[in-house]
Amino acid sequence: MKKFTGAVVISAVALLGGAVVGVPVHAADPATVVLSGGSAVFGLDPASIVATASVPGTVKFSAAGVGITGCDAVATAATTPFVAKCAWKPLAAGKTALTATLTPTDLTIAKVDANVFNVTVGVPVQGVVSPINMYVDEVLATGSTGVLAPYLGGGCSVTSTYILGQTIVWRVYANNADLGGAVMDSSNTAKAYITVDGVATPIQMAYGNHSGVAFWTAVLKTGAAPLYNTLGVINFKITMVAKDTNVAKVLATKRVASVVDGKTIYQNVSYYRATTLKNPIKGATGTWSSNFNPASQLTLFAVPVK
Repeated sequence: MKKFTGAVVISAVALLGGAVVGVPVHAADPATVVLSGGSAVFGLDPASIVATASVPGTVKFSAAGVGITGCDAVATAATTPFVAKCAWKPLAAGKTALTATLTPTDLTIAKVDANVFNVTVGVPVQGVVSPINMYVDEVLATGSTGVLAPYLGGGCSVTSTYILGQTIVWRVYANNADLGGAVMDSSNTAKAYITVDGVATPIQMAYGNHSGVAFWTAVLKTGAAPLYNTLGVINFKITMVAKDTNVAKVLATKRVASVVDGKTIYQNVSYYRATTLKNPIKGATGTWSSNFNPASQLTLFAVPVK
């Protein structure tokens, strides 16, 4: 009986040993982490970068290869979805590559890097790059222009997309801070022109009355050569140069009397007064180039095929 029992025990141990030795250890599934968010405007409040992980852990966030201050080890939520957030204040405008590394809480799971997440940090469209500040748009020329004119109306439509054969009109409105914000017009402007890639001669702008409203205009006709016919984005730059001046509008105050409840009171009122300068102001030069997103850039298309 003892011998039989011993054989059973030995067999069981051998079987158990075989089971332990023969079964491979199950490896943990690899972790993942994905980035989103990061829509920021340079110089304003921080933007939120969101890392969504497959397991809990901590996330290190980086921008342009440099760790983001305060986001070296951001803990994810303890329960799904395992999300970690970083408040990011960009150091520069333009395109930036965001990255992140997840360190799982479970040490048997290896660290993992997120795929590079590219974002573009916003800048103001109408940036002031000199004392001259400009607002620019483009309109379809009034009248029938191009083979599709009967279907697109008579013109004067504000748009950034044109079809070969149509005429583009730039409208430019400008003010000069050196002259107390005075409107840039033909009396105080020495030069005003547009340079277009692919057009040899700068297009001169003209200041005039347009149905009771005055502003600068320039025209670009498109079509078969010798007209402009390069399809795609039309790259251009507007340049305005103010005349030298010895007279400027200066912000001043004056006391103005008024009667309130039968009593005369005096108030300080702001106004601009013309002042002759001992040293003339050198005319400022202002430039403007579109930095709209690609879908809003001035673009020329071919005539659609029937």
